[in-house]
Amino acid sequence: MPIGLEPNSKIKVLVTDAEYKHTLGIVRTLGQAGYYVVALGYNKRAQSFYSKYCSEKLISPNPKNEIEYINFLKRYLLNNKIDVLLPVGYNSTMTISNHRDELLPFVAIPLAEKAAIDIAADKSRTLELARKINISAPNEYKSINSIIKYPVVVKGIFESGQIKYINSKEEGKKIDLSTNIIQEYVPGDGYGLYALFNKGELRAFFMHKRVREYPVTGGSSTCAKSVFCQELKDTGIKILKELKWHGVAMVEFKKDFRYGNYVLMEINPKFWGSLDLSIFSNINFPRLLVEMTINGDIDPIEEYLTDIKFRWPFPDDMLHLFSNPSSIIQMIREIFDKNAFSNVVIDDFHPNVVQIMNTINSLIVRILNKKLWYPHGKPKLDNYR
Repeated sequence: MPIGLEPNSKIKVLVTDAEYKHTLGIVRTLGQAGYYVVALGYNKRAQSFYSKYCSEKLISPNPKNEIEYINFLKRYLLNNKIDVLLPVGYNSTMTISNHRDELLPFVAIPLAEKAAIDIAADKSRTLELARKINISAPNEYKSINSIIKYPVVVKGIFESGQIKYINSKEEGKKIDLSTNIIQEYVPGDGYGLYALFNKGELRAFFMHKRVREYPVTGGSSTCAKSVFCQELKDTGIKILKELKWHGVAMVEFKKDFRYGNYVLMEINPKFWGSLDLSIFSNINFPRLLVEMTINGDIDPIEEYLTDIKFRWPFPDDMLHLFSNPSSIIQMIREIFDKNAFSNVVIDDFHPNVVQIMNTINSLIVRILNKKLWYPHGKPKLDNYR
């Protein structure tokens, strides 16, 4: 229990990145559990600010402005009692990780060690570690001239980088390899292993399969379902144990349809976009993480509900629908499926109004810029048929 926390006082949790859909999920579930939730964001119209479960909203500098962001947090924590700080987005997680020692006198921060986070945040180092411990990973090309088969995927080394599909040597001439890596294209469905660790020991896990995504060529889940696969679990847990992980993480895979194996794509060293699905499948990672941080540990959880679907209609699934209209039938069926849920909540609808407005804006911008259908380019898959 943090110093100064009275047994009957309301525990206060500061959650960053109020703009994100998974932050909204965290704010809602912690608020429902009775926590005092402070939502921090750099956009005054951040969706989580409008949730009835947000006890206090806090507008900060953008976490990309590292020094300004940390100084803002330090001033706030010095003058306001917060028990647990939960970083959500990539930039806030990395910034808080880099300055953790400056913040720990004021608040508990359930993050892995900086060295582990730095490896997980770097796609190239992550895949190097995977190969070292015999986990399947995509081939990586060091130059355009070394590519032996197209298409390839160009990714930013870190999360903030862009994804682009390259189908020929000519298309790849302008790639900046100082900030990007080139990987072989792995055809297959997307899977994820979510986990909560306490100082290298597993406390909870969960697995999902992407049902729909945007962009349709490969992107964030717009609809996903809970699954269980022992091979997927063992592979994901293996690399997190190697890192002696602490806190939450998601390990992303593709199941290669050519060979049937799981190929590691990257590690998300923080909360992930499809978090709501695990909450509705009875693994409530935000509550478990706060409980573990306050009490020092929790009992391991071994079971969860499978075949649960979760949708994120605005803007994610709407973007998928506009770029792939044939999915409308599947979406209509899910409305009547008792095992399908969404983050549209009637008694906490104000954040959804913000999401709808963002959807309209996003559609207009993408259509005008001709970036709706294939914003990352379209891989030519003739070699995979």
